[in-house]
Amino acid sequence: MAWKEVEPMEERIRFVIMASREDDVFSNLCREFGISRKTGYKWLNRYEEYGLAGMHELSRRPLNSPNRVEDWIESLIVRERRRHRSWGPKKLREVVADNHELESMPAESTIGNIIKRHGLTRKKKRRSKVMKPSRETLTKATRPNEVWAADFKGWFRTKDGQRCDPLTISDLYSRYVLGCRIVAGQKIESVMPVFRNVFIKKGMPEVIRVDNGSPFGSRGVCGLSKLSACWLNLGITVEFIEPGHPEQNGKHERMHRTLKDETARPPAATPKAQQRRFDRWRREFNHDRPHEAIGMQKPAQRYQCSSRRYTGSPQPPSYPLHYEVRKVKTHGAIKWKNQFYYVGEALHGMALGLIDIADGQYEVYFNDLLLGCLNEQNTGGLRPPASAPQYSPDQGAKV
Repeated sequence: MAWKEVEPMEERIRFVIMASREDDVFSNLCREFGISRKTGYKWLNRYEEYGLAGMHELSRRPLNSPNRVEDWIESLIVRERRRHRSWGPKKLREVVADNHELESMPAESTIGNIIKRHGLTRKKKRRSKVMKPSRETLTKATRPNEVWAADFKGWFRTKDGQRCDPLTISDLYSRYVLGCRIVAGQKIESVMPVFRNVFIKKGMPEVIRVDNGSPFGSRGVCGLSKLSACWLNLGITVEFIEPGHPEQNGKHERMHRTLKDETARPPAATPKAQQRRFDRWRREFNHDRPHEAIGMQKPAQRYQCSSRRYTGSPQPPSYPLHYEVRKVKTHGAIKWKNQFYYVGEALHGMALGLIDIADGQYEVYFNDLLLGCLNEQNTGGLRPPASAPQYSPDQGAKV
């Protein structure tokens, strides 16, 4: 309605009074007030029926709402949202229907309106798009325990000022969080017991995907650290993502965002209290929280323990008979024909296999991984391999 820029109530009253006198042609009067004949008759009829009280705007809410959500269902939705403030309409719809055995639930858009009406939404910052590099060298998880991901969430301080370093491990197929433990810094001595406990309880994966930083990777041969070398010795393939590309471990990183939102904003009073939060969150994430990327299933519904059991004593590598076998010394070198050749302290105690490829040149293997070439004419470290490509973590390659 195109009333002039004055108080609409006053304009309506003037209009209906003038229209009631019938001194002017009705269409001319409507034109003078800048409204249609239909609008003019509407206000004139209201005036005749209700008097001046009819000049107020009436509520447009329908008298009957057959599709209105019942109050008790709305209460269940609001209660679940208050318990899980990061869950959206799709998860809330699934959980409320499942927990209360409801056959009919409001649409996701209706649930979204409910939580918005109760002030339970929060604005999200728009995230800029990022280029996705090729992931052809990374294994796609098609079954449980085919690929695990491991990383540190990023350290923070609890309210008492103590540093908190959460180490997380997840199964990329089922999104099942296998571990979330606070460790004493990002050191191999702190990390190895966590993996050992997970291996004992859940078995071992085929592949572990990590970044290149300590304690997972190093600047040594093939980027191996003592930890990743131990995994290789257990028969686990190690995949390094490209440096500066955490999105190559995107499923695990997305889990980190949820972990931070639901457990560390704000942090707990002490590391012990924070660990209790992590433990509660992990149980809820695995067993109660529907996951959109896996068809609104819960991770525990898709995960099962690995058949590859951890014994604690890996079998030594078995090399063909024509290989020469040498053990890596304490200082990270192997002795060959009275000379020492450095291969890296990460491989201390490991048995390596050497095969003659040319006069005075040998390829050096750790299990099936080609570490490099040894040249009898050049003492020191290994050289890039001559007969096969050198795979490195900088290429996101398997080792």
